[in-house]
This record gives sequence, C-alpha cells and structure tokens, in this order.
Amino acid sequence: MTSWQLVRIIGGSFILLSLALGVAGSPIFHSANWLWFTAFVGANLLQSGFTRWCLMETIMRKLGAVAGN
Repeated sequence: MTSWQLVRIIGGSFILLSLALGVAGSPIFHSANWLWFTAFVGANLLQSGFTRWCLMETIMRKLGAVAGN
C-alpha cells in the first residue's frame, strides 16, 4: 500500500471516529470537544494538498510503516 493511500485511510478513519465521538446524537457520543480533532485532521489534509507535505506521512515513515518516496 502506498503512503498516500494510508494517509487517506487513517485520515478518513480519524474524521469518522471523532465525528461519532463528538456529535450529540451518536450512540458513542463522549464530548463535543472531539469536533476540534475533526477540524485539526481536516486542516492538515487541506494544507497537505497545497504544500505537498503531510504530518501523518512523516510520522508513518519514522515508524517504518512506509518507505520514503
């Protein structure tokens, strides 16, 4: 699997999970503060589209999950 695929899978999972934890109507609602995490992930995805640098990709490389491109 390529690094961009992993970034999208992890980013999408983070967004869906944080929405489930942050929206009051959800069966696993915890706190509305989880929506800040949703915004953080979305902002990072947006900036990576412009800068071609992604924090999650850097973290995955350091952990050895993907090879450097």
